[in-house]
Amino acid sequence: MKTKGALLWGLNEPFSVEEIELGDPREGEVQIRMEAAGMCHSDYHLVTGATPLPSFPVLAGHEGAGVVTKVGPNVKRLKEGDHVVLSFIPACGACDPCTQGHQNLCDLGMGLLTGQSISDGSFRIQARGQNVIPMSLLGTFSPYMTVHEYSAVKIDEHIPFEVAALVGCGTTTGWGSATNVAQVRPGDSVAIVGVGGVGMAALQGAVVSGARHVIAIDPVPFKREQALKFGATHAYASLEEAIVPVMELTWGKMCQKVILTMGEMDGALVDPALTLTAKAGTCVVTSMGNMSDMDVKMNLFLFAMLQKTLKGNVFGGANPRHEIPMLLDLYKSGQLNLQDMISNTYSLEQINEGYQDMLDGKNLRGVIKYTDADR
Repeated sequence: MKTKGALLWGLNEPFSVEEIELGDPREGEVQIRMEAAGMCHSDYHLVTGATPLPSFPVLAGHEGAGVVTKVGPNVKRLKEGDHVVLSFIPACGACDPCTQGHQNLCDLGMGLLTGQSISDGSFRIQARGQNVIPMSLLGTFSPYMTVHEYSAVKIDEHIPFEVAALVGCGTTTGWGSATNVAQVRPGDSVAIVGVGGVGMAALQGAVVSGARHVIAIDPVPFKREQALKFGATHAYASLEEAIVPVMELTWGKMCQKVILTMGEMDGALVDPALTLTAKAGTCVVTSMGNMSDMDVKMNLFLFAMLQKTLKGNVFGGANPRHEIPMLLDLYKSGQLNLQDMISNTYSLEQINEGYQDMLDGKNLRGVIKYTDADR
């Protein structure tokens, strides 16, 4: 079928909304009519080259929700009419990481940036006569997509699509940063560094986990104000500004958990983040850095002598087939505020405006809502 998509044709170029050709579902695949797509900072890493690609063009977008419209051969878990969230990392359920409870590290993740489908290694999307790489083998910045069933999770049909879209990446990543990876416990002091879409989910995870102090750190006044509404007990503009007040607040103990969720990771921030981390505490790096960046600044003596832990994190350590529906259940019960994390909605044609708003600090999360005009 022919439809539209937001394509990138080169580094530091704007998104180009134009015609694409989308293939029908093959073995194990489904076609989905997209209803909403979250505008994650990770897609902007494709623009800057921080996340490298083997070639262009690329169809961006890896966070979204929609309805299954076609089902290919031997699809076992989905049927036409099912409402689904797209999981930006597929989960086969059979590889070593999956069977050990680490679906976020499924071996199929090795092919996410190749553009080659899980089912047979071919390309499902073409534009201007060229094969297109869909972000995370998804490409949610199009009103239709053909994906493997391993990348789609069935959800309650009563969940609003724009809310459901958020748990395909950002919310699950942030929430799990606090609950799974940092393992926040009741009474902990927790610092969240960067409170955009991912950080605000981490903040809510810390609150629900019973943290005593939840400290939001972000240079944007709007985000600090929002963080206090979402449950932060304190808010500061920078790590440097936070260190002395946190020392006084915790009687010198500092934070048991520090979670880095800014839009772009900088290795120079690791040392001040560890300064904010308590003895035997944990600092979690959720933010994505540039693939070519090898420089990290940290005091190795204090890191060892104070027995601190520095942990990486992808997808919040989540098992998406379980945690995506679970987080939406928390939303329904009022324990997870997803609706207020959506600062603005956009049409597909407004995608460049939406990303400029993100860069300007105007959004916690922008969401594309698809209409018949987009199709």
